[in-house]
Amino acid sequence: MASVDPVGGPSTLGLREIVRLVEDDLVRVEEIFEEQARSDVGLVSEIGRYIREGGGKRVRPALLLLASRLCGYREERAVVLAATVEFIHTATLLHDDIIDEATTRRGRRSVNNRWGNDITVLLGDFLYTKSMAMALSQDNLAILRLLSDVTLRMIEGEILEIERDGDMKVTEGDHLDLIRRKTADLFAAATRIGALLGEVGEERLGALTSYGLNLGICFQMVDDLLDFTAEEETLGKPVANDLREGKVTLPMIFLLRRAVDGDAEKVRAVLEDRGFGRVSREEIVRLAGERGALDEARSLAETYAEAARSDLAVFERSAYRDALEALPGFILARDH
Repeated sequence: MASVDPVGGPSTLGLREIVRLVEDDLVRVEEIFEEQARSDVGLVSEIGRYIREGGGKRVRPALLLLASRLCGYREERAVVLAATVEFIHTATLLHDDIIDEATTRRGRRSVNNRWGNDITVLLGDFLYTKSMAMALSQDNLAILRLLSDVTLRMIEGEILEIERDGDMKVTEGDHLDLIRRKTADLFAAATRIGALLGEVGEERLGALTSYGLNLGICFQMVDDLLDFTAEEETLGKPVANDLREGKVTLPMIFLLRRAVDGDAEKVRAVLEDRGFGRVSREEIVRLAGERGALDEARSLAETYAEAARSDLAVFERSAYRDALEALPGFILARDH
């Protein structure tokens, strides 16, 4: 564990210190992920290794572990459930890449690009099924039901996103609902599981659930922003790729709300062409900046970050609360 003052403020924490608070448990999460991704079918094990080698932030497992520690729970069940949450997240990414026809993931070839859609969709199904088996093994009906419900909502979110493909009439409320289903509900499940394991009572259970939800919304809003503001080499995929794929995210919703002088027609051209032949990526990014759409999206993400921090006020000051309070700032500052 890092040498963190348990009564110090979150501003004193670095990202490395946050991870160190649950470092040993995160190592165990990786071990369990490796064990559970093995199969008698050699290709399943091969792709499982490829996915693990691709890395990832492991934000969701870390959230579950920090929340459980905040609530006084330190047993192995938290580690298994943290790995379970990561399985669900990974399965979703596999299916996302098929739907988006992605060719890269974290700076290298995506699974669907390397092994094809048929294998990838089945591997996603394998991971979903494994995750439910792992949750079932913990003999906690409330947690099993929670993870099952969240997985269904994530799939519904995928369907809604496809249904809204290329729709310029998508509202801010529509997109917030999509963010909640596809991203934030799993964040909220991770922190809620930590509270359930710690048996902390309804007030704190609700506070940690709200924290995870607000943090997850902030996380996805930053993702939406990075699609327009990050460097391609850092992001690991082309800039403005969401718009090319037909996704109208918050920066575009805000741009369309502020549109003047043919702005909307330029966005429509990209959506219709599924490319930047008539209108360049640079033009779209420039418009989003000049019209204030990026600043508005950033401001909204900051609002959810502050709401997440405020949710933790019902807990006594500790290293774990400080770590959770610091996470929104790191999410706002990330570049990929």
